[in-house]
Amino acid sequence: MAIYMIRFFILFLFVTTLFSSKVEDFKWSEGETYLVFLEKHNLPQKPLYYNLDKDDQLLTQEMRAGINCQILRDTQKNITQILLPLNDELQIHIYQNKNSYSFEVIPIISTIKTEAFTLKINHSPYLDIINATGSKKLAEIFVSSFKYSLNFKRDLRKGDTLVMVYDQKYRLGKIFSMPTLKVAMIEMKKKRHYIYLNDDDRFYDEKGHEIEGFLLTRPVKNARISSRFTKRRFHPILKKWKAHLGVDYAARRGTPVVAAGSGRISFAGRLGAYGKIIKIRHNDGYETRYAHLKSFRKGIKRGKYVKKGHTIGYVGSTGRSTGPHLHFELRKGGRATNPLRIVQVTTKKLKGKAKKEFLKLKEDYDEVIAGHLENKTTFIKTPKQDKVCYFYNGGSRE
Repeated sequence: MAIYMIRFFILFLFVTTLFSSKVEDFKWSEGETYLVFLEKHNLPQKPLYYNLDKDDQLLTQEMRAGINCQILRDTQKNITQILLPLNDELQIHIYQNKNSYSFEVIPIISTIKTEAFTLKINHSPYLDIINATGSKKLAEIFVSSFKYSLNFKRDLRKGDTLVMVYDQKYRLGKIFSMPTLKVAMIEMKKKRHYIYLNDDDRFYDEKGHEIEGFLLTRPVKNARISSRFTKRRFHPILKKWKAHLGVDYAARRGTPVVAAGSGRISFAGRLGAYGKIIKIRHNDGYETRYAHLKSFRKGIKRGKYVKKGHTIGYVGSTGRSTGPHLHFELRKGGRATNPLRIVQVTTKKLKGKAKKEFLKLKEDYDEVIAGHLENKTTFIKTPKQDKVCYFYNGGSRE
């Protein structure tokens, strides 16, 4: 399959050059909806929206301002294909199909590079990272990672050292999506402080103690996780790409659901495939969603302030659901993020086999950090190539 995709990409480049087809890059506009986009480009709304299933219609609402998109036109400037990234894993593919257009969701084609940098503190970690890399995203990730464990204002001094190693995705040769922090070190008062991303997608210090982040509690106590967060999943029954932008907790109907964090209820009612759902707004732009509920606790309504751990509803199977469970989402600025990376039930210590595996990972990362401290050079591994194909002939494919 990979060889086929590579050959197809080469064929695409050849055809594009031969017939002078043109690829246009553009950014998704602030406040623009998917339907407005279709209308603006004289694209048919019925096959490209109204004939879609509810899940795909919901996916079109994931478009965000500033995302780089592409349009391919033929020699008569007619649109033949469009790529609209939904997140860092999936994209909408609109393509000409006989006398009309078709819609499908396909994987994002990306290259991942592991990169790093070392710098001396001059002003603050946030400003110095931006000055060194030009990336506000890297600065925000670094500061938020140490936010709850270190006091930069009190303990940081000019000349202290900072090292950051992270994975960065590239799409069509350009930086794409948020970086993923792998390991970071900051020296304060001649003491080095580390943070490591473990294989369980949680951050730990050098002793294998979990780093406290945005503290939330598990919304259903002692429940089994039946489905995890993923931005790219090929549905085995529907035979198409879907995103699961939350975590499902399997539990008996009527099991209490508690607020994962303190905040104010912004919505409580029915909402399409979500069924009965409660949305809670928290500090720092976070929002949690609790879907498929059987019912709400008495007094739960929009505008009510609830505390972390307070019962807000009960597990059910309303909306598009195959059985009783809670679908739990965590969003920031409207974008879904993996709750398991941020939700901290308690600060735990790794033990036994898990700790042994972590210490091996830590040893590898420490060697990388030591190399940067010694050489003070940027570290870039050979990129990992995902599936290769930018535009297609049309039709579903893996």
